[in-house]
Amino acid sequence: MTRAGAPAAAERLNRYLARHGVASRRGADALVEQGRVEVNGAPAALGTLVDPGADQVTVDGRPVGEEVPLRTLMLNKPPGVVSTRTDPQHRRTVLDLVDDPRGLNPVGRLDADSRGLLLLSSDGDLALRLTHPRYGITKRYHAVVDGYAGPQALRRITEGVSLDDGPARALEAQRTGSTRAGDAVEVLMAEGRKREVRRLLAAAGLRVVDLCRTAVGPLSLGHLREGQARPLTQAELRALYEAVGLTPPRRR
Repeated sequence: MTRAGAPAAAERLNRYLARHGVASRRGADALVEQGRVEVNGAPAALGTLVDPGADQVTVDGRPVGEEVPLRTLMLNKPPGVVSTRTDPQHRRTVLDLVDDPRGLNPVGRLDADSRGLLLLSSDGDLALRLTHPRYGITKRYHAVVDGYAGPQALRRITEGVSLDDGPARALEAQRTGSTRAGDAVEVLMAEGRKREVRRLLAAAGLRVVDLCRTAVGPLSLGHLREGQARPLTQAELRALYEAVGLTPPRRR
């Protein structure tokens, strides 16, 4: 296990696990906290540095496999599917919708009741920056609400409300029409805490009937069918990596 005076090849354990497709960086930290990761036969700690060429890393007693190629997919998540790699309740996960899920991790989450654009990536650095508020990646949602999305409600959404986990507000909110189920509202968010859009709208008196994420940063869902996934185009990859200040990987 590499510590002070580590060689230049040393890297943080969570990044190492993300590069090898075990989990996202946050997911890797959770595995470490659960005591499921060992380095050279000893339990790992958060922040551990490893030398990929010398240290042996295991998860649940199994050696970590080879580094996975960098790839990112766009998925149109259906409702009822959970945004995790596995689920203790044996519900269908987003990786069940992908032909080859090796190394892929959900980038952020959509709650099980919501649908729309979700990215899956094997690039832990990209995933970290896409989900960290520091990098300013916005997310756009189309909501159908049970209630009148009038000027007063929309003003509350953009001016902000107090939720049980802190203040929340939308960058933009506008009524875009009405449906049989209720008014249609488009919301632009700068962050994505757990069920934040639903809770924000509820605080403004608008109960969400349907919620669909339509865009993440420079990417739009477009005409991708629900339940389908596809690799990003080179232009989409370039725009996405540039949006978070990273150099796009070369196509292999």
